[in-house]
Amino acid sequence: MLEQAEVRAIGNLGFEGCVHGRPGSKRQVLLIEGEALRELGLSPGMVRENITTEGIRLAELEFGKRLRVGEAVLEVTVPCEPCDHMEAIRPGLKDELRGRRGILCRVIEGGLIRRGDAVDVIDLAAARKEDSEGGA
Repeated sequence: MLEQAEVRAIGNLGFEGCVHGRPGSKRQVLLIEGEALRELGLSPGMVRENITTEGIRLAELEFGKRLRVGEAVLEVTVPCEPCDHMEAIRPGLKDELRGRRGILCRVIEGGLIRRGDAVDVIDLAAARKEDSEGGA
């Protein structure tokens, strides 16, 4: 994984140019907490995440929650379970990452995501109410 200043998320696919993008997949984008990486002595990108977050407890997000990241909207689908590749990085890492590997999402709305963009949880009920009232 190479750190990018910006990336384009493509609706129902993943990141532009990513060989792992699959239409309809629940595994289009992987987010992991930067705090977990630091605690485990790992650099961003080492565990193949697409987005490294700060200050948001990913494990506490309910499945189906939507996140605005830059111009894109992602939907939380499933937790990411550590795979055997983690053992190639460091023996025992697979077990260390259990429950901390991050969350997988699918891209609901595409758009640019830039380094430093906030990750905001979208309140769907408030957004629907705003839409029905014609905006804020």
